Amino acid sequence: MRQLALDLQELPECRYECSDALEFSRKIPGESVKLVMTSPPYNIGKSYETRREIGEYIADFEPLISELVRVLRDDGSLCWQVGNFVDDGEIFPLDIYFYHIFKSHGLKLRNRIIWHFGHGLHCSRRFSGRYEVILWFTKSDSYTFNLDDVRIPSKYPGKKHFKGSKRGELSGNPKGKNPEDVWEMTCERLIDDWDALIWDIPNVKSNHPEKMNHPCQYPVELAERCVLALTDKGDCVYDPFAGVGSTLVAALKNERRALGSERVKEYVDAGNERIDRLREGTLITRPIYRAIYEPSPDDKIAQRPEEWK
Repeated sequence: MRQLALDLQELPECRYECSDALEFSRKIPGESVKLVMTSPPYNIGKSYETRREIGEYIADFEPLISELVRVLRDDGSLCWQVGNFVDDGEIFPLDIYFYHIFKSHGLKLRNRIIWHFGHGLHCSRRFSGRYEVILWFTKSDSYTFNLDDVRIPSKYPGKKHFKGSKRGELSGNPKGKNPEDVWEMTCERLIDDWDALIWDIPNVKSNHPEKMNHPCQYPVELAERCVLALTDKGDCVYDPFAGVGSTLVAALKNERRALGSERVKEYVDAGNERIDRLREGTLITRPIYRAIYEPSPDDKIAQRPEEWK
């Protein structure tokens, strides 16, 4: 019998526990969470998971997904961020395997978002993987979508209508453009014939300012875009595989409440430390929409090594 041990009305702004995701989810009252944002283990043999046959791996998530749908508000969203399972060089795209489970629970897919990043492992017998997928589902047709809160600068902000009744009027939105469903590095303008690489959400590698002790940590700004677009201030955001707390930081940073569970205690400790530093104002996060690289006319371009010529 389910025991609803959590009273969200009495909870502090954040609760992050070392707990199994299914057990923690069963404590949450029904229809109380506005956004579930998470990245589950990919079944690739990391230290925090046991590698299994792909069918068994997927089936193990069904009880948890059932609970996540139960706790989700009618106007809520679920963002499921996954990559690929690789077995003996063969790719198994996890978003395709998970889709039918969410659909069987009545959720509606609003976007299949491609998160493209510039760096990762190099492959020798296939093209190197440089993207992961976020499946954005809603529970109903009455969902929150704050587009103005996540707009990015337009590529051509001064563009005007060239025909029709609006000829000569500005055609864009003064608040910027829709970030679309491919979140990647894009070319925004030219400087002496060199593209300025502006809107990238890089993955968290060793030189990333947010890097902690988790091998598959995702950046705060990735979760932040989902939090801003799909929730309002005061709403509850839940991450059942919270790792070192990136989703929770994104929620708290933007005046939402946060719930998180994670089985590995050292990750929970690291996440709670980050949350404490956020409250103190000492946590370093990569600012949302910061340019990853913007060359100036005086920049020296890397030269081809002599031994390659």
